[in-house]
Amino acid sequence: MNTAIYCRVSTQDQTTENQALELRNVADKQGWTVSEVYTDVISGARASRPGLDSLMKSVSRKDVDMVMVWDVSRLGRSLSHLVALLEEFQACGCNLYFHQNGLNTSTPSGKAMFQMLGVFSEFERCMIKERVKAGLNRARQQGKRLGRPPVPPIQIQKIKRLREEGLSYRKIAKSVDLSVATVHRLSA
Repeated sequence: MNTAIYCRVSTQDQTTENQALELRNVADKQGWTVSEVYTDVISGARASRPGLDSLMKSVSRKDVDMVMVWDVSRLGRSLSHLVALLEEFQACGCNLYFHQNGLNTSTPSGKAMFQMLGVFSEFERCMIKERVKAGLNRARQQGKRLGRPPVPPIQIQKIKRLREEGLSYRKIAKSVDLSVATVHRLSA
């Protein structure tokens, strides 16, 4: 099994060597071949990290069958980012091993736990969607206007006048502080 290790620490005062050493020992005991060790010295709250980005490219190319991580918190601190990563790993057919959490998605119990995480993330997305819908309905019932404010008629007249003078849509858009598409739509 072709395996990659991902190690992350938050500050320059810390080292990824301890994580990598322990994970290499586990890989040796399991008979997994470690092809690459990806490291980051950066906050886990950041979605874009050089080491993680390189790892995900390898996963996308299907160069890696298993990714070993010291702990879930080393992979990410944001639930939404973790869920997105887990979905990407699953879509690429790559398993995950979290050492401190005892989670290995190549085993039946690990797969079950992984699927439960997926169920909870889908539930969370549905709940957010319902809350947004409820908020929009409440705002409509209170008579609040949703979306962008309408363009005032005087500004529409200015757009049409500038267009008749031969100005380009882009120059008009810049002068009235609207998008080119809006200017195009309103000048017709």
